[in-house]
Amino acid sequence: MTTMKKFLSTLAVLSALTGVTQAFQLPRHGTVSTRIGSTESSSSTSLGMAPRYEKATERWFVTDEETEGPSAGYDKIGSLYRAGPVPFIQRIVNADSYEQAVLKYMAQEGCDRVEAQGNMDAYLENPQDWAYQKMCEKNKGAPKKDYANANMKPKQIILSTMWACLVVVFAYDVVTGVADGRYARPGDGSNTDLFHGNLWNLPF
Repeated sequence: MTTMKKFLSTLAVLSALTGVTQAFQLPRHGTVSTRIGSTESSSSTSLGMAPRYEKATERWFVTDEETEGPSAGYDKIGSLYRAGPVPFIQRIVNADSYEQAVLKYMAQEGCDRVEAQGNMDAYLENPQDWAYQKMCEKNKGAPKKDYANANMKPKQIILSTMWACLVVVFAYDVVTGVADGRYARPGDGSNTDLFHGNLWNLPF
């Protein structure tokens, strides 16, 4: 929850410093990429409205579920490929806060959901780098970084999948090895393994 608030606060500061669009501004007309977990468009629609904010509940709501709701963006696996495990985990443990942050970003920046999610994921992965990139774009004329399509080239997806599989296999081997006693220190038969507080004495 705190991380999401920091993201929105950072966005507000950037807006104030550089004169970018403010909250409640209607988005620019354009197309929306809607394929979940992918960068390819499966449908396009005109952006005529933006998420709305209700003061009574202090929450953001979509005005068009088809173009602004979760189905218009990408799923958790899409976040994992684009920005790694941090946003993936945040979408599981802080799903509502993530959704609120995405809707507010859409309203403030006048962008589609995929772009908003890409920026949110990039912020969660590295807040400092994301903020610096935004400042360079708005103050120094740096090219706009396409966070929505980050790491989504076929070659990168294959490499990321292979790396993730290796990590899972290694983690599984360590956990099951410790549980089975395969990583216990041989010798006097004492229980010198991870479960008995001897992490630094393990023979690896």
